[in-house]
Amino acid sequence: MLIEFKVANYRSIGEEQTLSLVPAPKQKDHLQNIISKGRYQALNAISLYGPNGGGKSNILRAMSLLDRLVHVSARTSSTTRLPHDPFLLREGWEEKPTRFEITFVIEENRYRYGLEFTATQITSEWLFRKSLGREVSLFTREGEVIDVSSGFNGSKRIIDAAIEATRTNALFLSTCDNFNVEEAKSIMQWFSHFSMIDGLNTEFEEIQTVELWQDKVYREKIKDYLASLNLNIVDVDVSTKDFDESELPDDLPKNIKSQLTKNLAGKQSYTVFAKHRFYDANALPTGKTYSWQWEERESSGAKKAFQLSGPILWALANGGVLIIDEIEAKLHPIMTLNTIDVFLDKKSNPNNAQLIFATHDTNLLSYSSLRRDQICFAEKNQWESTEIYSLSDFVYFGEKNGEFKSEKERPDTDKEKRYFEGRYGAIPVLGDFQKFIRNTQWQEEEN
Repeated sequence: MLIEFKVANYRSIGEEQTLSLVPAPKQKDHLQNIISKGRYQALNAISLYGPNGGGKSNILRAMSLLDRLVHVSARTSSTTRLPHDPFLLREGWEEKPTRFEITFVIEENRYRYGLEFTATQITSEWLFRKSLGREVSLFTREGEVIDVSSGFNGSKRIIDAAIEATRTNALFLSTCDNFNVEEAKSIMQWFSHFSMIDGLNTEFEEIQTVELWQDKVYREKIKDYLASLNLNIVDVDVSTKDFDESELPDDLPKNIKSQLTKNLAGKQSYTVFAKHRFYDANALPTGKTYSWQWEERESSGAKKAFQLSGPILWALANGGVLIIDEIEAKLHPIMTLNTIDVFLDKKSNPNNAQLIFATHDTNLLSYSSLRRDQICFAEKNQWESTEIYSLSDFVYFGEKNGEFKSEKERPDTDKEKRYFEGRYGAIPVLGDFQKFIRNTQWQEEEN
C-alpha cells in the first residue's frame, strides 16, 4: 500500500513536492475510497489535473524512474551514468542532486525509502521502518559510507558482502536484493507490483495483456472487462503461432534476415481477433458472427481498452499500484469513468489496488466518486517550478451571519464549474487570443 511520494529537483520540479495518499482528516464523503492495512490508511486513487506544461506528467515520471532505478541500478556497469535530469531554470540547481522518497506499507510495517543522486553517483540513500513503536533506521548511506543497523533483517555476513559490492552508481537496496538479503527481497517484491503506463502510447501493454490471456482465469476477466465497456463486440480471441522464417520478405537482405531469424527463433507471434454479430438483409441479428483482426478494424479507443485490460486486471488481482498518464486519451469519457470506478469499488477491487492518474477530463470532477483529497492539481509557480496541491486544502473566507469565517470546500460543490472558473488554479492562462484572431485575418489573393 502506497502512502506518500516526494520528489525534488527533477525536470520541472524544483523544491520538494509531496503526492500524499493519506486521507484528509474530518472528510466524511466516500469513505469506501479509504483502504486499510494494519494501523495504516490510504486512498485507493489519486487524480492529477493541470495545464499542459504544468508538470503533472513529471510527477508520474519521477515515480516511474524511482521504480526503474530500484530494479536496474545494481545490474548496470560501473560506467553507466544515472538519469540525472535536474531543474534547469534556477541558478545552481543543475549541480544539485535529484531527490526521491517513497513511503509504503508491507504487512504491518511502514517503510520510508529514499535516495539522492547526480549523473555519476548515489550521494545518499536511506531506509526506515516503523512497526509498533517509533520509526527506526535500517540503513543510511552518505557517499561511499553505508551504515547498517542490526534491525535490518538478513545475515550480517551477506549484508557486509553487499556493502562491499555496492558501486557508487548503484543502490544499496538493489545490491542487497541481488545478495538475497531477506528484508530487501520483501521490499523489491512490493516494487514489482508498481507499474507506469503512458496513456498516449499503450502498445507495449498489449504484450502483458496477451501474456495474461494464456491464463484461463485472466482470459475470462479480460472478456468480462471488455464486455462491460459495451464495445459491441460479441467475443475476443487471441491466436498465437511459432516464428516461421519463411514468412520473412524475400527481398530482405541476407544479413538482416539472418539476424532476425536468430533473434526470433523459438518465439511466438500473436493476432487479436474481434467477433461481431452478423445481420440479415432486414438488419436483424442472425446466429452467425463475423471475425476480423482487432488491429485492422477496431477503433483507437477499443484498441486502448484491450491494451489496458491486462495491466488493470493484474493490478486489481495483486493489489498493485498502477500509474497512468493521460488516462483519458482515445477513450470516451464514460469509458474513462468506468476504468476509474473499478478501482473505487471494493467489489471489483477487493485487494486494495491503487490508481494514480493524470488527466484533462473535467467530467470526472462532476461524475466520479472521487473525494476532495483524491483530486490534486499541478501548476508552475513564479519561477516556473511545478507545485502540487489537493482540493481538500482549499479554505474559503467570507462573512456569514455577521461573522468572518473560514469554510472548507463542500462535497456537493460543482467542482467542474469552479475549476473552469479558475478557482482552483492549474488551468491554462491564455494571452490576448482575440488580438491573435484580429491580427490573423487571411486575405484572399487577387486574381
